[in-house]
Amino acid sequence: MPKTVTLRLDEPVYRLFRDIAERENRPISNFIETAVLRFVREHETVDEFEMAEIRGNAELNRSLKRGHRDARKRHGTFA
Repeated sequence: MPKTVTLRLDEPVYRLFRDIAERENRPISNFIETAVLRFVREHETVDEFEMAEIRGNAELNRSLKRGHRDARKRHGTFA
């Protein structure tokens, strides 16, 4: 079920969003939703270069494995 969200925008930002939405012949709410979803998708995962850097960092990988073991055993605090 769709939800309504109130969003406060400065006038220049509103005009920019409105103008882009009008050029694309769609509602401003659709433009904002699409732009935010695109941003989230692009930033919720790492690209191939970041992944290569992560895989190549031996200390980071050891730390991640320790953390994973601790989490499985429920050792430590998780905040």
